[in-house]
Amino acid sequence: MTHASSRVAALRSVALTVPDLAQAEAFYTGTWNLSVAARTSDALYLRGTGADHHLLALHQAPGPARIRNVTLRARNRAALDEVAQAVNAAGGRVLESVGPVQEPGGGTAVTVADADGRIFRLVHGDALHTDAREEKDRPLRLAHTVLNSHDVEATRAFMEQVFDFSLSDRTRIMAFMRCNSDHHSIALGDTDNDALNHIAFLMPDLESVMRGGGRMRDAGYGIEWGPGRHGPGDNAFNYFVGPFDVVIEYTAEVEQVDDSYQARQPSDWTWPPGRVDQWGISLPPSARLKQAQKAIVFVS
Repeated sequence: MTHASSRVAALRSVALTVPDLAQAEAFYTGTWNLSVAARTSDALYLRGTGADHHLLALHQAPGPARIRNVTLRARNRAALDEVAQAVNAAGGRVLESVGPVQEPGGGTAVTVADADGRIFRLVHGDALHTDAREEKDRPLRLAHTVLNSHDVEATRAFMEQVFDFSLSDRTRIMAFMRCNSDHHSIALGDTDNDALNHIAFLMPDLESVMRGGGRMRDAGYGIEWGPGRHGPGDNAFNYFVGPFDVVIEYTAEVEQVDDSYQARQPSDWTWPPGRVDQWGISLPPSARLKQAQKAIVFVS
């Protein structure tokens, strides 16, 4: 199988600031079913059952939640230098040059920003857990993250030029970008802002996505969109608004593709009237979800 990106092997984690670390820990461990991989005096690192050191890094900071970075795993050490060299020509800049990561998980990384202030960290040689496994009702790893863009084609060009992502599918409102066999690891939402749209956590199976919806509802977090099955990516979904307006998704059965996959265009992805997914049972996304999908902006 050929790889979609010569530089990026996978999406590893997302880092956020939150105003109440204790509340975040109670939710993400007790309800969302992550576990603590590490902690510092002002940050918490949460893992799934897979090998990634952590999927979510939460940093204590006052005010509304913000996104600090999206962390990608490099295919090799050389990719860090390639990204650092490519970023200026693509309209971005290096925020932290190639060097050791001074936080749990370690490794060597480069941190860059695009022209609109989206921050990406590419890490190589970070710690991996040796007890990786699938476990019922627990997230395995991140499936994808969706970032809003007021200029999707410009953001897409940055992802292609800097990280060697490629387009899987383009709908009227989304560009789906891949770096490996997952249909997408990053998607870009066509909208009037540049916020975090959502973070999707891969569950081991469809049953875990559905039971997760029940567990969240029991904890007072209703399903804001779902259950359903998407067109692009073919993945099953349930969406929620977690603490501090962070939009999170449980997903499973993400389509696996290779370089023979032909990218489709908006005309290939239209639903019959009244439908928003393949199954046809889901209502459209709630007003609350749509608001939260614009609430978490990148730190400046």
